[in-house]
Amino acid sequence: MGDVEVVAPNLKRRLSGVTSTVIQLVPEQRRQGVGIAVLGPGLPDDLPRISWFQLPGLLVRPRRRRFRIWHARRNTEMLAGLVLRHVFRAPLRLVFTSAAQRHHTGYTRWLMRRMDRIVTTSSRSAAFLQLPHVIIPHGVDLDRFHPPSDAERDWSTSGLPGRYGLGCFGRIRAQKGTDLLVDALISLLPRYPEWTAAIFGRTTAHNQGFTDALKARIEASGLSSRIVFMGEVADVKPWLRRVTLCVAPSRNEGFGLTPLEAMASQTAVVASDAGAYRDLVEDDVTGQVVPAGDGDALTQAIETYLADPGRAEAHGRAGLERARSRFGLAGEARALSEVYEELWAQR
Repeated sequence: MGDVEVVAPNLKRRLSGVTSTVIQLVPEQRRQGVGIAVLGPGLPDDLPRISWFQLPGLLVRPRRRRFRIWHARRNTEMLAGLVLRHVFRAPLRLVFTSAAQRHHTGYTRWLMRRMDRIVTTSSRSAAFLQLPHVIIPHGVDLDRFHPPSDAERDWSTSGLPGRYGLGCFGRIRAQKGTDLLVDALISLLPRYPEWTAAIFGRTTAHNQGFTDALKARIEASGLSSRIVFMGEVADVKPWLRRVTLCVAPSRNEGFGLTPLEAMASQTAVVASDAGAYRDLVEDDVTGQVVPAGDGDALTQAIETYLADPGRAEAHGRAGLERARSRFGLAGEARALSEVYEELWAQR
């Protein structure tokens, strides 16, 4: 415990975008010399962690610092940090990262006003904050997400028909815009026989009827072999390298890493104007951004790539350069370290 200088709590058992952020970011922070450990359920065993039984150790200063930093990403985690500091007198400073793109409740605003630093992940999220903050966008692991070899980009290795692949990655539900994508594909694919679409992600019991209705529409259109629901696969990274175009049609998002992972995989992106997508995708350079919920605009943007696969390849190369220069995971970790060091330097 004496070496733990930053605690990253994860007080939610189910996998979420916040959990994924912690899983990816903490190892990079450790590599950069931050004495960070996670706390909570639903995290891989190989992450540096403290157990619930070690919580009393937070009441004692770490060896090299006057206090620890508690880096929260949810309301429950902000509240827990406040209880530790004010009730149990733990030597803590509190950092909160907000990715929400909505007006915060009065309760959330009350919690945030008691944080020592606020970090937000995009310009859109920042617009909903009325407190001093710093924007630090999420980064992508450029070792795990990387360009394809010629063999990896060969769509014939997918076992699906056609010459080019279009991929969509995320849970199957209306919020993710899966229905908008299916409508676009039913309209476009009969005119572009070299393309096949693969839709990745799990369907919860609550959304099973939604998914079944989409599959029925695809069946009625005669495109069942070319619009394929792949389910939840163990590793999407090879598929991000295999497809020529990634579509992220969400109606709303918190941040949304999929376009960034696609860009790092040298894949062009069509994305809705949701989450941080407009900050990530450079229009007509690395892909296209369309209004969220606008099915006609989504269809038109996708068609520009189906009609010209060379354009998709060029935008994929530009996306790789943008991901490497601006959105590496190491850069996110360094920016957070600057926030921590600023707090530690204060008297």
